[in-house]
Amino acid sequence: MRISVLATRTEVSVGTIKFYLREGLLPPGRQTSRTTAEYDESHVERIRLVRALTDAGGLGIAAVRRIIAVIDAPDPQRLDVLATAQDALTGRVDPEPDDSAASVGRAHSWVAARGWPTGPGDRVVERLERAWEACEQAGVHVEDSMMDDYADAVEQVARVDVAAVPPGADDAVRRVVVGTVMLEPVLSALRLLAQRAISVQG
Repeated sequence: MRISVLATRTEVSVGTIKFYLREGLLPPGRQTSRTTAEYDESHVERIRLVRALTDAGGLGIAAVRRIIAVIDAPDPQRLDVLATAQDALTGRVDPEPDDSAASVGRAHSWVAARGWPTGPGDRVVERLERAWEACEQAGVHVEDSMMDDYADAVEQVARVDVAAVPPGADDAVRRVVVGTVMLEPVLSALRLLAQRAISVQG
């Protein structure tokens, strides 16, 4: 299909599609002449994925580019699906050097006490560190015991996530990366609904 047809199929402007091509979010079409190319269903699927990640998922172009790179990467780079997916979501593509001198904050200590696997330079723990500190600065005090209760609930969600990961590497990476992004608004909405229901019941 021509780029104009692709734009109609995906409800995305030709200008936006050309931007995706320039940014490497969309693979080039099959060149039919010096100025025209043909596109297929894989391009339709990729555009819909990019739109979902940017619109519903709220990700920026740089984050989407990382996710696309992970999805398109060859199988040898996908041995640890969860680690690969989390690296894409937190911004790390290549392993970082071991920084044993890194400061150990409240979140790092809490995660270690919880018995969850971690290590120096763990970006997910660093994200928790920043978020926890931001809560405290905003006057939302979260004690360790409260964090334990949250962790108990989130472990149940994580079990559902892990059980839903397909066996194939291709599908697994896509499911973990895209699923994590796209399900965040779902989980947030469920939390609000549950808060309302418990308030009414109480």
